[in-house]
Amino acid sequence: MKFTKLAVAAAIAFAYGNAFAFHSGGVAECEGCHSMHNSFEGSANVTGMPQYASGPFLLKAQDQSGACLNCHQAADLGMSANGNGYHISTAGVLPLDTTTPWEMTPGGDFAWLKKTMTGSIRKTLTTWDGDRHGHNIVAVDFGYGKDKLLTKAPGGSYPADNLACSSCHDPHGRYRRFADGTVASTGLPIFASGSYTSSAAPIPSVSAAGVYRILAGIGYQPKSLAGSFAFVNNVPAAVAPSTYNQINTTIAGTYDRVAYGSGMSEWCANCHTAMHLDNYTSGTKGLVHPAGSGAKITPAILANYVAYVSSGIMTGTGAGYSALAPFETGDDLSLTGYTNLKTFAATPTAPGAMSNVSCLSCHRAHATAFESMARYYLGNEFMTVADGSNGGMYDTSVTENKINTAYNTTQQTNAYNGRPATLFGPWARNYCNKCHAKD
Repeated sequence: MKFTKLAVAAAIAFAYGNAFAFHSGGVAECEGCHSMHNSFEGSANVTGMPQYASGPFLLKAQDQSGACLNCHQAADLGMSANGNGYHISTAGVLPLDTTTPWEMTPGGDFAWLKKTMTGSIRKTLTTWDGDRHGHNIVAVDFGYGKDKLLTKAPGGSYPADNLACSSCHDPHGRYRRFADGTVASTGLPIFASGSYTSSAAPIPSVSAAGVYRILAGIGYQPKSLAGSFAFVNNVPAAVAPSTYNQINTTIAGTYDRVAYGSGMSEWCANCHTAMHLDNYTSGTKGLVHPAGSGAKITPAILANYVAYVSSGIMTGTGAGYSALAPFETGDDLSLTGYTNLKTFAATPTAPGAMSNVSCLSCHRAHATAFESMARYYLGNEFMTVADGSNGGMYDTSVTENKINTAYNTTQQTNAYNGRPATLFGPWARNYCNKCHAKD
């Protein structure tokens, strides 16, 4: 039997539950994504397009996101259960039925974009459009299309019909972090991923580490995008667990818990500029929710965060950390910063004076079961109801869908990356209360 490089890379990635082998913190092998003659070792390409009719830029798909999903989509529940982290889209998910996204990565599962649901609220038929659940990447081969409503990024001008995985991630992995904490797209070679708690540190004058999730940095603009949309803000400081795609059964999480240091909101502002206003005074007219390095967590919010367990229960002790409401620690891209982040990822602590709110405190980066790719349901006061013993349970009503938006129990559980309703308690108010329970 003959093994291709791609097959060997996939086998190694499966064995270790991550994608270190293929991207290696930087660019993958060229033939993993491109095909010189629309074939790979004599066979038709992975999307089944006619011979000699490859996609743009000789991609093995009809568009850039499709080239990514050739590897990053899967149909099997077992992969998620066993921690095969690089899958970020569940295959076979359809609207209006019980098919369910199963990928539990920190960024969320793009398949939630396909979960348009309908149900009755007070005898009025209501539709919850899956299109509103996240970043609408264009991947024709996999059933993903441009946003049906928005023509450009909220708060910015990035065109929605050009949104692809490569809008945020540099497919060639050029951006690298040096030992002094600086980032550049050229220089010392990238010798390993810089995304994980297990990633080795860059060595001064010898090597660099890849930036978090091969995100694009200053000056980046996809070759396929015309106009002036080059990024002006640096990549963020963050590390993820080495195994990051499994069901989470605690509020603190394990497999969707990322240690965010700094710069995430500023990086999001590359496309969503007007969503980040330097206005942090509560009660001010025109206020947007604070996010970014200037949005330090106040003592009052800190006290709420640490104490909040569930609705009406403010008896938490210790960190009270929740992966459903992460914060930035204030650590930077330096070696010391990453040492601190790795320690935090293993044993998270309470937010401190240098901690701040970021975009990802409330949102996941890819997609979720909820509108605006929020980490939790915002469309109703409550997230759960009560069972016959007054324990927390997800709403199973089929006549009043105010809380469950027509999702069944499995779908609601997966919406919270596997967390059971008992963790939130009965009649749990939405998770804004983690920070604002006493407001």
